[in-house]
Amino acid sequence: MNLPNKLTIFRVILIVPFVVLLLGGEAGWFGVNRMIPDMIALAIFIIASLTDLLDGKIARKYNLVTNFGKFMDPLADKLLVCAAMIALVELGRIPAWVVIIIISREFIISGFRLIAADNNVVIAASYWGKFKTTFQMLMVCLMIANPGWIHPAFGVLTNLCMWIALILTVVSLADYLIKNKDVMKDTK
Repeated sequence: MNLPNKLTIFRVILIVPFVVLLLGGEAGWFGVNRMIPDMIALAIFIIASLTDLLDGKIARKYNLVTNFGKFMDPLADKLLVCAAMIALVELGRIPAWVVIIIISREFIISGFRLIAADNNVVIAASYWGKFKTTFQMLMVCLMIANPGWIHPAFGVLTNLCMWIALILTVVSLADYLIKNKDVMKDTK
């Protein structure tokens, strides 16, 4: 297994301590101020997010692109971001309807990719999708760092980032479907 794939697996493994710290801090499992587990969870989330950048750069630079990486890398991103958002719904830091829209987009795109793969079509990620992922990860970071009692301006920034992530989610879905509408035609 090459280094980019190891980084992808590492990102998936980091989801467990991230969620345990985020939810356990709120539940008082650690017997400390909840901000401490939140900040450790935030650090883990940032590290996991950075592995996403790193594994892709290494794979492309050293020609280490594999089928496993093509499959697992986007899946690891979705697992990380979706786990974070679901935990944040539990903590009351993000509305459930926002998460439903974001996760629904991921299911639609995943289904679309399956149809494309069945027709031997490879669909590359678009810039809209990359911007969407970046803003979703930034949104998650801000929501972890802002449990609601920090300065009000921080809350405004957090909400703004959430709205941008939501808009980019819808725009990237529309862009993806429009650019690849021929995939839905029955070619078999």
